[in-house]
Amino acid sequence: MKTLIWNGSPRKNGDTVSLLEQTVNKLDGEYKIVNAYFCKVSPCMDCRFCWSKAGCSIQDEMQEIYDYIQECDNILLASPIYFSELTGKLLDLGSRLQIYYSARFFRREEPVPKSKKGAIILIGGGDGHMDKAYETACTLLHHMNCHDIFPLVYSHNTNNRPAVKDPDALNGINNIVRYFNQAEEK
Repeated sequence: MKTLIWNGSPRKNGDTVSLLEQTVNKLDGEYKIVNAYFCKVSPCMDCRFCWSKAGCSIQDEMQEIYDYIQECDNILLASPIYFSELTGKLLDLGSRLQIYYSARFFRREEPVPKSKKGAIILIGGGDGHMDKAYETACTLLHHMNCHDIFPLVYSHNTNNRPAVKDPDALNGINNIVRYFNQAEEK
């Protein structure tokens, strides 16, 4: 079992990371965490290379992420909410999924043949609007061939209570782990 985790938080010891630590401590198999703020991945520059060729013209750490997307079983996106959206650096990573869109719609190819399970964790302390971020996260997961997406897990009072002390979020983490750890029925 392999799980790819995209961490959209700039805070190395913040609420998002605390919930991810709760998650990885219980996951079966191996996992890879991509820290959007600390990896060397440039955003898509719309060069249109991928309109006619497989892959991306930008050679950076995203190449390794593309490889892991192909082989993993689960993908988890975790992000704080900034202005009712995923963080900018997580969106930079997401923009590089343009190669999958181009493969599917311009070149008529299946870019990620292996179906995956997906899940989303959102963290916030603001005004309660998570719908836009959740919709964006689902779109990113769909481009990586996750169509079986676990219901949203969130902690949304982090200005007053750390996420790791939110019983609903912790229960949601346990449910994500159970969902990811279940073997696919053949």
